[in-house]
Amino acid sequence: MDNDAPDVLPTKNQRRQATREKAKELRNAQRKQEKRNRFFLQGGIVVVVLAVIAGVAFILTSAIRPPAPGPTNMASDGIVVGAELKAVQTPALAAGASPVATGVDPNVPNIRIYVDYLCPVCGQFEEANAEQLATWAENGTATVEYHPIAILTGRSAGSQYSLRAANAAACVANYSPDEFFAFNTLMFENQPEEGTEGHSDDELKKLVAKAAGSAGSAQKNIESCIDDARYKTWVQSATDRATTEKVPHSSLDKVKATPTVLVNDKQYTGSITDEKEFQAFVLSVASETYAESNPTPTPTPTAPAP
Repeated sequence: MDNDAPDVLPTKNQRRQATREKAKELRNAQRKQEKRNRFFLQGGIVVVVLAVIAGVAFILTSAIRPPAPGPTNMASDGIVVGAELKAVQTPALAAGASPVATGVDPNVPNIRIYVDYLCPVCGQFEEANAEQLATWAENGTATVEYHPIAILTGRSAGSQYSLRAANAAACVANYSPDEFFAFNTLMFENQPEEGTEGHSDDELKKLVAKAAGSAGSAQKNIESCIDDARYKTWVQSATDRATTEKVPHSSLDKVKATPTVLVNDKQYTGSITDEKEFQAFVLSVASETYAESNPTPTPTPTAPAP
């Protein structure tokens, strides 16, 4: 027999009071939830507003970016490398001046290449064609014109590698132009992966030293130029021009991707990794340009050697 006393059932008033208390708890919980929701909503609006303000500020800052002088030997926004891999000497662009497009010589094809030093496809093109580009330029059968631009600046984990690398290239063009081709080759032979921080400024200086083969006054000037990001504003302006304005001596309304490769005024759209296909394209355009400039039947110029 169970000796425990039976539970006493709550009275009607007690049940009513308990119901009121439960309802009150639910109302309080609902108010707290609504308050939290309002807080997060307002916070989200603030974040969006701040992001919009930051975006507008960036656009305005870019729009009002004061013009800066460019490096010597890059009057076209690119550097032309010719016989014996020597750079064609040109004066520096004055601040705000328009670039001077390189003229087409019917006897010597001009190969223009717009590159971003973080662009993996640019690296593939260089790997396949660097040797024959060097041979053509060194022999004087073609000129190679590099246009370093920075369209992948935001894809290097915050280090702005594309911008810093293009600035370093401009520094080399200014202080040691005849080593530009070697420096450009080393940049792609040691190309970092997209999405990584890329090379530090100190590592860029080492590549410069390796290309120049010495540590003379030019090296010191280039190192100072890299430290100061001396041509950063010019690189940004050159990138803006390339990606928003008509490309000289071509039908392109702008550079849409890198590498963009033009032979005289014709864009190469073939295989990036097939050097024989590119070689055939260069020969074809060279012959066509010469024929247009010499309508009477005459011997064609010597084509770029394989």
